[in-house]
Amino acid sequence: MAPQDVAIDALLAAGVLCQLLCCVGVLVAHDVFDRLHYAGAGSTLGPLFILASILLAHGLTTPGLQTIAAVGILFVASPIVVHATARAARRMTFGHVSASAEERGERP
Repeated sequence: MAPQDVAIDALLAAGVLCQLLCCVGVLVAHDVFDRLHYAGAGSTLGPLFILASILLAHGLTTPGLQTIAAVGILFVASPIVVHATARAARRMTFGHVSASAEERGERP
């Protein structure tokens, strides 16, 4: 097995492991806000490892460029989706989005 193949396999395994850990975190988290933390983390390190393994395997050919585009969109869109979901969950849980005086650290 060539060193490049070992690197590809290691990067792919690291990416899958990161995604698996984020999935387990979503499963065991207590509330929606904790779940969102793990869901948001699933769009950072794991996809970058997988992107690196695909680029190492295919280079800047069509599969590599398509993967760059997909990970780029994921990297940009995920924080927006997580933020919007957190705002919706806060509105459903507390009836409003703004922080209370207690949450801001003020005395009533």
